[in-house]
Amino acid sequence: MVAGAALLLAAAGRHWVTGVLDVPGPVAPTAIDLTGADLTGTPTGVGWAGLAAVAGLYAARGWVRRAIGLLTAAGGVLVLASVWSATRPGVLADTVASHAAASGGTAQVAAEPDLAALGPAMAAAGALALLLSGLLATVRSPAWPGMGTRYDRDAAPRQHQAETPSDLWRSLDAGDDPTLDAPGRGDGRADGADRTAPEGGTATAPLARRPAEPKENS
Repeated sequence: MVAGAALLLAAAGRHWVTGVLDVPGPVAPTAIDLTGADLTGTPTGVGWAGLAAVAGLYAARGWVRRAIGLLTAAGGVLVLASVWSATRPGVLADTVASHAAASGGTAQVAAEPDLAALGPAMAAAGALALLLSGLLATVRSPAWPGMGTRYDRDAAPRQHQAETPSDLWRSLDAGDDPTLDAPGRGDGRADGADRTAPEGGTATAPLARRPAEPKENS
């Protein structure tokens, strides 16, 4: 998927077609070069989307991964269709003529534009790579490993009792809470007083200890 996206971005920056413009007056015909981005912006957009899909596959889980893979495959099909339509001879001539008119001059297309094969071939190869990798991700991605959840805010701590200092550090590194289920933390009180209330009643505070009375001097 990364290779396909990189090929699309690289192909969009290469020149795909060279046209010859006939300028009125005693001026020699002028050549004009158009890149893949000038012919169609689809390879650039799908290329950046393919790179984002790689990160999305790592971060997402379940059916979201299938959706990302399906959208990536659809992007590959879209690039193939756009490359095919943008490189037709009539479309190339119209594109060169529109760029000549946009320059503000009176130049006209003198001959059929010359199409370079390398740029469209790179775009087609990148589109096929995205198509195949997207289909593979749609079928197999739910079984792939994903990002860990031990640093998620909503992840509940697991109970683990540390017995030695080394166990304590290993528990903290694994994301466990070594203080859960530890001795002396059954009811959360340090003095061991019973705060449980009888059925149907309310909890009562423990009676304060009476101070020891001093012995009378004999």
